[in-house]
Amino acid sequence: MRGPDHPQTTLFSYVSIEDRIPADHPLRAIQALVNPLLAELSPRFQAMYATLGRPSIPPERLLRALLLQILFTIRSERQLMEQLNYNLLFRWFVGLNPDDAVWVPTVFTKNRDRLLDGNIADAFLHAVLQAADTRGLLSHEHFTVDGTLLEAWASQKSFRPKGDPTPPSSDGDPSNPTVNFRQEKRSNATHQSVTDPDARLTRKSGNTAALLCHLGSVLMDNRHGLIVATDVRPPGGTAEREAGAEMLTTLEPRARRRTLGADKGYDTPDFVADVRACGTSPHVSPNIHARRPRSAIDGRTTRHAGFAVSQRKRKLVEEGFGWGKTIGGLRKLHHRGREKVGWIFTFTNAAYNLVRMRTLIRAGVCA
Repeated sequence: MRGPDHPQTTLFSYVSIEDRIPADHPLRAIQALVNPLLAELSPRFQAMYATLGRPSIPPERLLRALLLQILFTIRSERQLMEQLNYNLLFRWFVGLNPDDAVWVPTVFTKNRDRLLDGNIADAFLHAVLQAADTRGLLSHEHFTVDGTLLEAWASQKSFRPKGDPTPPSSDGDPSNPTVNFRQEKRSNATHQSVTDPDARLTRKSGNTAALLCHLGSVLMDNRHGLIVATDVRPPGGTAEREAGAEMLTTLEPRARRRTLGADKGYDTPDFVADVRACGTSPHVSPNIHARRPRSAIDGRTTRHAGFAVSQRKRKLVEEGFGWGKTIGGLRKLHHRGREKVGWIFTFTNAAYNLVRMRTLIRAGVCA
């Protein structure tokens, strides 16, 4: 018998939102990890807000909503608010009741910027790493460093001479002029993006197009591929190696000697010397070719079995970069400026750590 199709404009439900979420849903495991971390950060949140005035969006709900934006690849805060309006799963994770009003996107964005001023992304990443350490998921001895280019939220037309930032218009269109870059010498020394001044024109290799980018670098623990430190800066000839050396100095000193794996781009005498000055063995892939017959490291390092292990483990860092660009929305940035890009890059890597921890806990890897 065919069922009737009667539209229903009013719905009264007596099933709680908790009962509607499957017991084995992946967000349940993420929520079980996140809520204790947010409780630990509560004193830090309290110091950021005044004691008087109108209550703002709770920072715990802000962070849960931002996690949803990363985990479900939601491209904007406006689309995130639209999802929160009708998606019961998202309401449950954030902590909203079915009848609660959703925030205005502009209000949500301004409250998010307060978290940026409070450097909450670094604190959240540190809390995630502490939770991973208590479960025995960190080694504290073997690491990998690497960097990747993050395409800036700026067009090639915004890359203009520093002394003449006015856009050249050949067709009379002031908002989107037609610009011809042929036979024009453009470099970071003479030009700058008026949209994102912190971005730099760079390319990954000689056969790829030059794009406006930021450089995102990470320091990864080799045991399970968790990110322990991040860095964002303008790309340049030595920027990647300088970021790696600085992140290494943020680690707590230990009696046992550490190891640091890296690719051929880090095989320079200066970087190797900086790594050894931190009490760390540089397990850098040798960069030997016809024009460079010698490497900065020798057989005293490469002969050990741990060197081969570091070279095998360092490939895990590419999984983090791939996840951040395909899922976390880092392939094409949606924020401008080094400070905001650094905040989002750190928070996205913290979300990546949560996903890996959920997988490892389910597999029974924890101590």
